[in-house]
Amino acid sequence: MPHDHPHHDAPPDPMTERVRQLEERLVAQGLVDPAAVDAIIETYAEKVGPRTGAAVVARAWTDPEFADWLARDATAAIGSMGYAGRQGEHMQAVFNTPTLHNLIVCTLCSCYPWPVLGLPPVWYKSPAYRSRAVIEPRAVLAEFGLELPPQVQIRVWDSTAELRYLVIPMRPEGTEEMTVDELAALITRDSMVGTGLPVAPERVSG
Repeated sequence: MPHDHPHHDAPPDPMTERVRQLEERLVAQGLVDPAAVDAIIETYAEKVGPRTGAAVVARAWTDPEFADWLARDATAAIGSMGYAGRQGEHMQAVFNTPTLHNLIVCTLCSCYPWPVLGLPPVWYKSPAYRSRAVIEPRAVLAEFGLELPPQVQIRVWDSTAELRYLVIPMRPEGTEEMTVDELAALITRDSMVGTGLPVAPERVSG
């Protein structure tokens, strides 16, 4: 598992710094409610951003050739769908199986595949998650409500500035007749990080 993060200490790019300074001024002047800003960020982190990743996963579930391409060269496969850019220049897809569950973390910072998952959630950047996900991944998953059988191996992948990961969760049973769009609706951000599973189809249809 790679642990080399040569660019983590690099200063923020000028645009990021300008946005930060602007936000601080607006908050200081009472023109922006910090809670409202947090709510907007959370929307992009949980809903808007992950839609692209869900489209990638749904296609992998329904297109074996694309799934094979994704396994061999995730950067190119994802790019072919128009999802590329900063924080997603080098991607690797890791596939869950009945005996293997993948979990993504960034132990030294908060490297995250923005083009397919949007903004990282607060918990992903927390010191507790970054340290405990490696040391006791099964306990961490249990706290997210994901209890895995003892026979399922958990593999933790440490993202870096050079390489970011996307978990391809297993396709739920009973989805054989669902369209790609319907399948995409089952795929959550957490299932593509590894802290959750796709939504059961009966929960969507019901």
